[in-house]
Amino acid sequence: MTTHIGLIGSGNITQTHARAARAIPDVQVAAIFGTNAEAVARLASEHHAKPYSDLAAFLAHKPLDLVMLGTPSGLHAEQGIAAAQCGLHVLTEKPIDITTKNADALIAAADKANVKLGVIFQDRLKPNIQLLKKWLDRGLLGKVLLVDARVKWYRPPEYYSGSRWRGTFALDGGGALINQAIHTVDLLVWLLGDVARVDARTATVLHKIEAEDTAFATLEFASGAVGTFLATTAAYPGYPRRLEITGTHGTVILEHDRIIAADLRNPPQDFASITTGDSNQSASSAAVTDISGHKAILEDFLHAIANNIQPICNGREGRRSLALVGAIYNSARNSRV
Repeated sequence: MTTHIGLIGSGNITQTHARAARAIPDVQVAAIFGTNAEAVARLASEHHAKPYSDLAAFLAHKPLDLVMLGTPSGLHAEQGIAAAQCGLHVLTEKPIDITTKNADALIAAADKANVKLGVIFQDRLKPNIQLLKKWLDRGLLGKVLLVDARVKWYRPPEYYSGSRWRGTFALDGGGALINQAIHTVDLLVWLLGDVARVDARTATVLHKIEAEDTAFATLEFASGAVGTFLATTAAYPGYPRRLEITGTHGTVILEHDRIIAADLRNPPQDFASITTGDSNQSASSAAVTDISGHKAILEDFLHAIANNIQPICNGREGRRSLALVGAIYNSARNSRV
């Protein structure tokens, strides 16, 4: 049976969504909605879908089973709620929205309509990150003591100047932290649990935007572990994301989504299953040329729908990273003289 998908948006990430959907058997991109009529028409023609410039008409398209949101973050809840009220499952790009209030409204709407809600945090499905999660859950690192997360990426000035929404509070919700680094924030709470205390600073050191391009925070997890977190889009030319986790039984270092070092007191049998990472060039470019992560997250979402189970990152899970981002922003604001 064919699953019919509607895409909301017409930019770079929606092109990735379209390519990922078409790479899955029995999945068809049926309709595309966006405010840029020319871009929507071009994308619809390429993927044999019907273009729409009216959201209500798009949501009424038949047949349609689910929508994928690739629009500015501040529109996710509004558009997702409209889709849920039409009985459509909703898979949204990260973050779930820019405020927890909006996230809660979207979660409630999906619950009321009895539709699935997922957030695209595709890193949760990457092989080495899945392996690290399993090791942590099995206690192979012992009690986690220290965490160090670094997202030292680079975005050229035109990345922001050429967009009406990037780096704005109204539509992006902030800058480097809520947009680029939120994938790493999600990994922190997924791998290590909730954060109980935050002390943070933010700055705009390079780009001419109203939000931050650099953020630094010290974190105290509910488990007792402590960590540091650094995120920037001003680190030329851009470096792979790095995550170091140290416990009483060893240390694991993750870089570019693969385990590059694992010194464990008791190495597991699957230690030899470590694989190379993907080819995503996120450190220096916003373009997504490797669709494997988005394909995997869409396949997981389709599996959740078919089996009436939760996707790997549902709405409530997606809210956790947004809540931590909000706590970091609040701490940074309160720290300013």
